[in-house]
Amino acid sequence: MSEAGAVEVGDKYRSHMYGEEEKDTEWRHGGPPNYDLVNKLFEEGMAKGLLGGGREVVQNAIKSWEMELSHKTRIKDFKTINPEKFNFIVNGREGLSAEETLRLGSYNALLQSSMPEEYRRWYKAEEESFGSSHEVFRKAFPRGFAWEVVELYSGPPVIVFKYRHWGYMEGPFRGNAPTGEMVQFTGIAVLKVDERLRAEDVEIYYDPGELFGGLLKGPLVSKDDDQVQVQVRVRGSASSCPFSKGSE
Repeated sequence: MSEAGAVEVGDKYRSHMYGEEEKDTEWRHGGPPNYDLVNKLFEEGMAKGLLGGGREVVQNAIKSWEMELSHKTRIKDFKTINPEKFNFIVNGREGLSAEETLRLGSYNALLQSSMPEEYRRWYKAEEESFGSSHEVFRKAFPRGFAWEVVELYSGPPVIVFKYRHWGYMEGPFRGNAPTGEMVQFTGIAVLKVDERLRAEDVEIYYDPGELFGGLLKGPLVSKDDDQVQVQVRVRGSASSCPFSKGSE
């Protein structure tokens, strides 16, 4: 896994990565992540003409929160949430506290949503660790999994928006061969924020079938992803990790 370089250049979409306020931050991979690959994917695939105004403010705030969740190891280092009040709800399930969300990781937290058995045979969030969950999707999306706000319906203190997540399946998923095709899903989010715009209540609604439908299109060629011969030429570094290098 590649770590951030020595030069502090910042990230144009994310805050709370560099500077004096981060001098004591404990990073999961030893330093701030590099999001160059997924930023390029985002810029190439984002809906045109959507940047600017409140939509961009919300979008960058969520990208910053995802960065902290994936790369910081202590809640006390988070700047994007109110840790005492934070509650993360996916598809109406029981909410997760800040510490529970950090322990599970972003993928496991999102995929605790109820899924048909045809998808659960491929992924059971309760059986995955933070590390294993990120590794599964790192392999499937070597360039990362981009994210954008496509519609903003209301501003603070209750922010409601529609989002889109997408990437190219250029690696295997649980033995299913890569297709090279775009895999994407959309959803609705409702965020309650405090006077400092820190997230308190986060509700996410989406259909996980959209994600797994794309991941399971390729033929099953092995039960071991490491044994799957990649049949689609991966653009960019084949060894890049979208979580040490950034993923969305």
